[in-house]
Amino acid sequence: MEENSKRIVLCGANAYDKKYYFNEQFKGIPQSIQDELHIMCVLFTEEVGGVFTIVFEEDGSVSFDTESYEEDILYDEVSSGLLIHDIKLKHKELLEALSMYYRVFILHEPFDESFEE
Repeated sequence: MEENSKRIVLCGANAYDKKYYFNEQFKGIPQSIQDELHIMCVLFTEEVGGVFTIVFEEDGSVSFDTESYEEDILYDEVSSGLLIHDIKLKHKELLEALSMYYRVFILHEPFDESFEE
């Protein structure tokens, strides 16, 4: 799980290594939310396979990355897209709260400004 330019990985799971990663830079996120992220990532890789990461974009928005080994014939790219869409719908409030957390505590934007979108 790498950091691309100004994107920062929050967490991710790897179906190949059967491992979960949580970026300690965000240990201030409540444990219940950390647990929910853990479950979300692991369930994704159990269902689809490959590597799944949740990242903060430069502007503070939350996005998802998924990839697989080239020789992985079991990785389901169609299910990957459908599951990401499902996560965005079911966890909309959580994702908005994570974005707000990042913008306020990491980017140090004024709290009032975070509600303007």
